[in-house]
Amino acid sequence: MLFSSSSRPRSGSIAPALLRLLVSGRTLPRIALRRWLWLALAVGMALGGPAIAQETQNKKPTHNLAQGKLPRQVLQTLQQAQVPPSGLSVLITPLPNSLISNTEPRHLSHQAHASVNPASVMKLFTTYAGLSLLGPDHVWRNRIYTDGPLREGMLQGNLIVRGSGDPKLVVERLQDLMTQVQAAGVREVRGDIVLDRSVFDVRERSEPFDDEPLRPYNVSPDGLLLNFKAVVYKFTPDGASGQVQVRFEPPLAGLTVPSQLPLTSAPCTDWRRQLQADFSQPLQVRFAGSYPSRCGEREWPVAYPEPEAYAPRVIRALWLGAGGQLTGQVRYGTRSASARLLLEAPSLPLSDIIQNINKFSNNVMAQQLYLTLSSELGAPGRFEASRVRLSQWWRSGFAGQDEPVMDNGSGLSRHERSTAQALTALLQAAHSGTHAKPFVSSLSVAGMDGTTARLKDRNPQSPVIGNAWLKTGSLRDVASVAGYVQGQSGQRYTLVAVLNHPNAQQARAALDQLLEWTVRDTRSPKANTP
Repeated sequence: MLFSSSSRPRSGSIAPALLRLLVSGRTLPRIALRRWLWLALAVGMALGGPAIAQETQNKKPTHNLAQGKLPRQVLQTLQQAQVPPSGLSVLITPLPNSLISNTEPRHLSHQAHASVNPASVMKLFTTYAGLSLLGPDHVWRNRIYTDGPLREGMLQGNLIVRGSGDPKLVVERLQDLMTQVQAAGVREVRGDIVLDRSVFDVRERSEPFDDEPLRPYNVSPDGLLLNFKAVVYKFTPDGASGQVQVRFEPPLAGLTVPSQLPLTSAPCTDWRRQLQADFSQPLQVRFAGSYPSRCGEREWPVAYPEPEAYAPRVIRALWLGAGGQLTGQVRYGTRSASARLLLEAPSLPLSDIIQNINKFSNNVMAQQLYLTLSSELGAPGRFEASRVRLSQWWRSGFAGQDEPVMDNGSGLSRHERSTAQALTALLQAAHSGTHAKPFVSSLSVAGMDGTTARLKDRNPQSPVIGNAWLKTGSLRDVASVAGYVQGQSGQRYTLVAVLNHPNAQQARAALDQLLEWTVRDTRSPKANTP
């Protein structure tokens, strides 16, 4: 028994005790930790941070939702893809603050309380929790320290780069950071450049999520995440020479890449396969094939195959490339107690960060934000502590709603779960809350940008184009969409639709059809209208 009746803590003392336990790194027997978690969540932990706007708390949709058949066209698409209706979960309902008089808005509820895997739609929980708990103006502060005397541009000691968990410390900002360091007086480091990533307590995955380890979505989070741990190869055809010019960024110390490849007149189909790339040697990339001239200029982002070596090689190359000198090495470590702050470089604000996360479904950025929910409390960010904090946030603001099951906060998981009803509650609360503008702006505009831009290619005449703000999700057996839809009547809706089935990708057209059915709300409102 974890607590005796006389020593069991009061509910008010559980929150700080459990949070200290989670961020301390101490190891408890699994059954003891499980009891801590269940007891804490049962009595309600106060982990700090503002709850969502008071007017949205405890609010559930109050409409009488249609429980009728799915639209006929949707049923036909499911049948053709051999997906039973039970493989689809849907909830479409008007936004409460946008009801239009003298109209009968769309309503559709189909398995809205079923627990499903929404894939990247789970990012909606992470980003709205981030806005609520951190605020849209939150920034990550990257800091540079010195631990020795600095005279006439020469540092007799180490230069320490302390990461903040910044989700978007990309090459352009890294180059600017090198310039700032030299402008602050450091041009030669007679010691080491130390990379401190201790703001997070995470490890590289022992195995990738799937069989595509070099796809950038498989990159692991990092307290000092540089350029998403990816190398972007750029191919520029030169018809005069019959060659394609090959460049890459960011620079990595020691990496060699062929500068030219032969052009071919082959169709621009699977051009990556035609390159016959070999990334097995981290410092020597090989392309044994050719490049189709019809492809024009293209880019190929690839996760670096040796992720632990990525940051040291990038920092060394950028520092030397900026004219800096270094007598020691670039290595991982932590800031010494005697180190002095040289400069601080803030990140982009959270309101900008979540646009990358939601519009373009950036997995590692979502995980960086998710870990920040616990790291900003003053101890290293851990997935376990972030789960607890988000759980309390949800229970405080969405009492009575099905609680989402979080893993890493990105949806790149076989374990994360939610319901269409819970996602609808979040969308409606976000739309009426104080952070509505940055949240809605972070979503992909249908057929216009982000992950839904291809809607215009699939159906150039679709009425959904420009009339929906969406987050999409996709895994091997998941296809999903959630967000806001503007009907032709002027009525606005929340829409959540999730396919969980081995043939989910073959049935993805059903999601487009549900969007169109919602937009065309000036027709008969019955759910079984095609």
